[in-house]
Amino acid sequence: MKKIFSILAIAGAMMIGNVANANTAVEVAATTTEAVSSLQDDTAGPVVKESFHQGLKKRFIEGGPEFMGIVLICLILGLAIAIERIIYLNLSTSNSKKLQKSVEDALASGGVEAAKEVCRNTKGPVASIYYQGLDRADESIDAAEKAVVAYGGVQMGQLEKNVSWLSLFIALAPMLGFMGTVIGMIQAFDKIEQAGDMDPALVAGGIKVALLTTVFGLVVAIILQIFYNYIVAKIDSIVNDMEDASISLIDILVANKKK
Repeated sequence: MKKIFSILAIAGAMMIGNVANANTAVEVAATTTEAVSSLQDDTAGPVVKESFHQGLKKRFIEGGPEFMGIVLICLILGLAIAIERIIYLNLSTSNSKKLQKSVEDALASGGVEAAKEVCRNTKGPVASIYYQGLDRADESIDAAEKAVVAYGGVQMGQLEKNVSWLSLFIALAPMLGFMGTVIGMIQAFDKIEQAGDMDPALVAGGIKVALLTTVFGLVVAIILQIFYNYIVAKIDSIVNDMEDASISLIDILVANKKK
């Protein structure tokens, strides 16, 4: 009997030892696996995130070339017109008060020809209006005033040149985006009709492409609208200077006639 208990005790001890060894082996294996994974992660380096430019390019390609290309053309042409207008308007901006003082001094010292020479050497629509008014000053004040008003309209047309095209692209870009969305939705419903089943995976791509065209169309319209508002504000500022300068020129000519 004692031998049986001894054998059972020895067997139990061996089983406990084997379980302990097995647990130790599992722990060692787990530790080794974690170390290897950590080493692999360190070797692979940090995960590279997609940049904004890459993401934008990816979305643009996903939107399809048909409508996205037309929206891109609207953006390029609109920006070209906006940049050209901004450069032209900045070059057309001048110090009308300084010009007015120079014209007055030239009239007092050298007469009309000296004042016209000052205007010829000054850039901008205000100087051009002054020159036209001074050129008719020898005829009469009414003739000078009519010349100023007529040439002021010509200069305003030059300032507003191509601005209507910019407003067209602002309206056209979101319209093209919405059209792409509608066509994309129609294609998605065509796929549903052909499959005979409302499978989300079947139409998700078409709806995604459709919405991307709307997003890009709105983005283009927003960008061009900012430039458009700046250009309109700049034109209004120059036109106000032109009107003030026209009134000041007539007053100068009237005062010069009385002398």
